[in-house]
Amino acid sequence: MRRRRLLAGSLAAGLAAPWLSRARAASPGGSVLRFVPQSDLAVLDPVWSTAYVTRNHAMMVFDTLYGQDSAFRARPQMVAGHEVSPDGLAWRLTLRDGLRFHDGEPVLARDCVASIRRWGARDGFGQTLMAATEELAAEGDRVIRFRLKRPFPLLPDALGKAGSAICAIMPERLARTDPFTQVTEMVGSGPFRFVASERVAGSRVVYARHEQYVPRPEDEVGGPADFTAGPKRVHFDRVEWHVLPDAATAANAMRAGEMDWWENPTADLLPMLRQDPKLNVAQRDVAGYVGCLRFNHLNPPFDNPAIRRALLGAVSQADYMTAVAGTDPANWNEGVGYFPPVSPLAGDAGMAALTGPRDIAGARRALAEAGYNGQKVVLLSPSDFPTLKALADVTADLLRRLGMNLDEQAMDWGSMVQRLPKRDPVEAGGWSIFGTFWSGIDQINPAVHSYLRGNGTATGWPRSEALESLRDEWLAAPDAAAQKSIAVRIQEQAFRDVPYIPLGQMIASTVFRREIVDVPKGFVLFWSTRRA
Repeated sequence: MRRRRLLAGSLAAGLAAPWLSRARAASPGGSVLRFVPQSDLAVLDPVWSTAYVTRNHAMMVFDTLYGQDSAFRARPQMVAGHEVSPDGLAWRLTLRDGLRFHDGEPVLARDCVASIRRWGARDGFGQTLMAATEELAAEGDRVIRFRLKRPFPLLPDALGKAGSAICAIMPERLARTDPFTQVTEMVGSGPFRFVASERVAGSRVVYARHEQYVPRPEDEVGGPADFTAGPKRVHFDRVEWHVLPDAATAANAMRAGEMDWWENPTADLLPMLRQDPKLNVAQRDVAGYVGCLRFNHLNPPFDNPAIRRALLGAVSQADYMTAVAGTDPANWNEGVGYFPPVSPLAGDAGMAALTGPRDIAGARRALAEAGYNGQKVVLLSPSDFPTLKALADVTADLLRRLGMNLDEQAMDWGSMVQRLPKRDPVEAGGWSIFGTFWSGIDQINPAVHSYLRGNGTATGWPRSEALESLRDEWLAAPDAAAQKSIAVRIQEQAFRDVPYIPLGQMIASTVFRREIVDVPKGFVLFWSTRRA
């Protein structure tokens, strides 16, 4: 930490890497936005990975049939509108005019059908929609037809959800790829094209304006530009992502004008950044990010729910959030359960397990009583992702104090993303536990909350018939009061099953240069944003 602060206080010009200067020289004027992402873009396929850096990339390259406004209401995006039968079992979605893929081909209904099917095989909300679907077909070139087994009024919400994984529309030839095999050719119909020839793994990703993109009109159906809803108007010919794992280097690049926008500055550098009159430090995403300590439910020791529950009494959300976001209370919240503070479903049910006095000795006894006998615990730690590395550091210290047989394995974020889908035992390259963040919008209700699924599909592969049954009840609930009541039971059950442990909420800051204006609220989006 001391070294980081010394670096941050040094002259920016002395730290700016040579390639930064070259990038600046090659990208003059206001038509280029230079951006520092949270991490390297290790995976391109938005269906294969739920990593937020992949979701952010997908939002540039691909479009979605519906968008979400800042109140999380679904609004037509690629569709002009839809018709629903009186019994709610038949939906006809009509594509709007002017939609074209980056290869010049028109977007057709059959492309959308194939894309929905591929996404629906992997995403939790998508799986629910497909389970309710009797038939999904193209009706000519512009109409997508759903015939449902039962009413599913949340259909637009599913197809337009902004959390990972989004229902990215791609050409049929790509969407027919097995959902468990990565698509590597990036052809979408979104406002930016992926420039594959300029990608440098671990260093740079480049996007160019999609010249044939036609923004949705601002009308009463789609609404104004608001989060992922409304018109996506692009003001830059080119967006360059420059991967800078060292926070001090990123900070000095911002101060020197080498970079325009840094997604996730570290908490220790925020005071210095706020003092720079050329920079704007802001909190744009009020939903925040909820820390999650995720277990592998397939392998010992965390295949035992009693062992998972034993950790509840030792976890300090304040310790985790302070390590990630510093001591400023404006940057984080503790006392966070299985629904984030912005959710109307958040409540106190079962929360004593996390908010009562912390008891390491008691947790050690609970582990022994649960049958823990020294099995190896493999903790994945991404060395080049500061916030997740902080979660791993606190977890490592906690598990050592609990007397667990810890094997902390450090690796770069890209390697970790590739590792997480492995279901193998730890002796064969598997894993036991890791810390991550999920956006509040991905935990706001049971429909989108993949970490509360008990069907064995989400990373970690937990199974709970009780959680799945309660989720089905929630989806069928007639009103908000019924949904709230069921959510109480879901949280109580989650504290019994412990699919993961909530670690608190981080309200992340972002920093951009003062001349960068009209930055949308929410996670990083590159339309509307312009240079003043």
